[in-house]
Amino acid sequence: MLTTTQTDKQNKVSHTPDNVSIKPQRMGFEFGEQVPRYWLDNNYLISHTMNALSVLFPEGEQFFVDSVRAFRGQIQDPKLKEEVRGFIGQEAMHSLEHIAMNQHVRDQGMPVEEMERDLKVILDVARKLPKRHQLAITCALEHITAMMADMLLERDDVREDMHESMRPLWVWHAIEETEHKAVAYDVFQQAGGTYAERAFYQVFSTVALGIVGTWYTGRMIMHDRKHFSLKDAAKGMWRMWGKDGAFSSLIPTWLEYFKPGFHPWDKDNSEVIGRFKAEIEGYIAPQYKNGNRRTLQ
Repeated sequence: MLTTTQTDKQNKVSHTPDNVSIKPQRMGFEFGEQVPRYWLDNNYLISHTMNALSVLFPEGEQFFVDSVRAFRGQIQDPKLKEEVRGFIGQEAMHSLEHIAMNQHVRDQGMPVEEMERDLKVILDVARKLPKRHQLAITCALEHITAMMADMLLERDDVREDMHESMRPLWVWHAIEETEHKAVAYDVFQQAGGTYAERAFYQVFSTVALGIVGTWYTGRMIMHDRKHFSLKDAAKGMWRMWGKDGAFSSLIPTWLEYFKPGFHPWDKDNSEVIGRFKAEIEGYIAPQYKNGNRRTLQ
């Protein structure tokens, strides 16, 4: 017979450090004429790549929320329950802020609405999978966003390449992705997720993200082809995928996901959150400074 202490220990499945708080915060970022067309390293290719990534967030993060919410009733650990609330709220805020950015990209003549519709069709197909498989996809993509977030916060050169009008959005997003990087994974573990499921869907999700991301970047390039520069494209490819490139440098971290005993907090980078948190809070719009935190529950 299990003692109360043993039962409590079994029920405590959250592995998020106690010094990490997962709380949603609306920021109210605005994007207008102050944002240059090529806001990342003044580079055509990299800027369109990140614009394409932004288009993926609202629909993609709703998929994440739905996949985690499906297992909410099975969670016994009070700490993980509260973290799921925070995760849902943070993802809702990310969607709202990226909708604002995507409107700016749309105003530049990009086919954002068409891309959003196409993504919804793709995700609706994924929603036909078993619920735990959908959660495995979320875990895989959360690992990818978390390692990109860590790279952004750790590398001064990447942040400094961003125009000052765009940098706060991406730093804020990176902070919150780091805060909740293990929530979906801990829910997956409690839901009985297997190593085979998470390993398969890490490969599947990475390939799918690569295809869709490349497709969307290409569509933006085609709508902006009068500004195409072979030199800029080559420079952008090198900055992303060359030696110590922003994306190529993530390959070892991506591979860590395949360790049988892997957990997102194996690398405790919680201290980096505090390094940027106070600075980014200075960018909260006045109407949201008193904790206006509309969330999707």
